[in-house]
Amino acid sequence: MESTSVSSFDWTQFNPANPILRANPYPFYHLLRQAMPVCPTPAGAWLISGYAQGESILVDKRFATIDLNRIGQVAQLPQTPALEAARAMMATTMLFMDPPRHGRIRGLVSRAFSPRMIESLRPRIGEIATTLLERFEARAEVDLIKDFAYPLPVIVIAEMLGVPAEDRDLFRRWTTDLAPLIDFLQSSEAVDRAMLAMEEIGQYLRELVQKRRTDPREDLVSALIAAEERGDHLTEDEMLANIVLLLGAGHETTANLIGNGLLALINNRGELEELRGNRELIRSAVEESLRYDSPVQVTARRTLEEVRVGEITIPTDSHVIVLIGACNRDPARFADPDNFSITREKNDHLTFGGGTHYCLGANLARAEGQVAIDAIVQRFPRVELAASGIEYRELFNLRGLKSLPVTLS
Repeated sequence: MESTSVSSFDWTQFNPANPILRANPYPFYHLLRQAMPVCPTPAGAWLISGYAQGESILVDKRFATIDLNRIGQVAQLPQTPALEAARAMMATTMLFMDPPRHGRIRGLVSRAFSPRMIESLRPRIGEIATTLLERFEARAEVDLIKDFAYPLPVIVIAEMLGVPAEDRDLFRRWTTDLAPLIDFLQSSEAVDRAMLAMEEIGQYLRELVQKRRTDPREDLVSALIAAEERGDHLTEDEMLANIVLLLGAGHETTANLIGNGLLALINNRGELEELRGNRELIRSAVEESLRYDSPVQVTARRTLEEVRVGEITIPTDSHVIVLIGACNRDPARFADPDNFSITREKNDHLTFGGGTHYCLGANLARAEGQVAIDAIVQRFPRVELAASGIEYRELFNLRGLKSLPVTLS
């Protein structure tokens, strides 16, 4: 494939609303990387598609979180009260905070996500997976997204937070409606739905927090309340916004990981059979799934000063969009990057980010992905795509399947 200059690059190809791009963005990423791995866009942002450049940005303290007041410029959204309210909520989450505020909240929440705590959850994750899969036995066709990949992480994160079992379906709907807030595809209608979900979830969580103040349990909400009462300066708005973040991140991205990983295995029969014959490969299989088809395709930063990245100088106060999915397919870092190989060595993908904002839930996502995918592979000797076909979600950043119909035997 011949190199393409930036001046002649066809930017109409980068339309996140295009179903073809959503279904397979990787050919576009390769074209962009060949043109310029650090590339200015007509909208004024910079797209990063090279692994070395993306990795350096994620750990560089000269890059801060993005300016939420300008996020609508990229998405070309009308400035509405709902959008302003969404920005205010997002600004109180650690995802859009810089030190020292970021470290204060992350420090409080991270206690529930230590490697030891997550490993202790594996038996319970296994029980949940088994219960869900037992329902498949008498069915000719199942949707692995609706019936497995989505409910499993919802149950896990809801139990961690102390959400009653009967209310889990509410959170599934709410987090689905909230997902477009961190995606390119922020239509006015999507923002309105997200803000309605935010109002509903906010009311629900305030009532839950009040219950836990008088009746604390062994859950994360109770732990955050205890930290607040010890004087750790976690306001109620910060507490609620970050609980919402944990619910969304602990649900949406892990569901995408499980679904994308299962599809990659189904489409690569040799890898599927190798994993079935050697369960010890499940950890590397999940790492390859995270690299090959990342459940999060994009992360964004803003330059605090002029920064030279590779051969390019990016001006102060520029928005920089690291295309994680492109970085993870860079042939300069990964041999044969478009090949799915569960035995790939040195698989240091960028799916969980890096530096200060390295994904807090990485250990949990890995554990859930490993347990869930292993459970499917080992329980069913044959997993075949159904004739009805797969369907991708109408999102770009949070890359995942809307449906994955299969036959099991």
